[in-house]
Amino acid sequence: MMSFSQFLIEKPLTPKQRIQRGRLMKRLAPKMAMKRKITAKKKASPEKIKQRAIKQAKDIIRNKLAKDQDYNKMSYAAKIALDKKVEKKSAVIKKLSKKLIPKVKKAETERIKKLKDKKANEATVS
Repeated sequence: MMSFSQFLIEKPLTPKQRIQRGRLMKRLAPKMAMKRKITAKKKASPEKIKQRAIKQAKDIIRNKLAKDQDYNKMSYAAKIALDKKVEKKSAVIKKLSKKLIPKVKKAETERIKKLKDKKANEATVS
């Protein structure tokens, strides 16, 4: 199985690959949900923060290129075409992700702070 970082940098999928990926994800969903729940309690590593910044940069570029269309409602062919355009903008994505890293770090510290406050409130209520 490929890691999430490999998943982020892979090439656009063909329709057959998308269907296979959907089946795989459906099978792995419970395991991934449990891992997500465990890691949500921990602070993200710098590598993970960088990945999040890259993902946000790709989403920004994708939204600019897609204009008024919603990516999730696009056809397979339209998604592939859009992903290829986004792939060509790798230099822009790299620059944008570097600018987004402080914002992502701040969001992560806020998330951890809220998590600790929530845990403290639950402890006092009990």
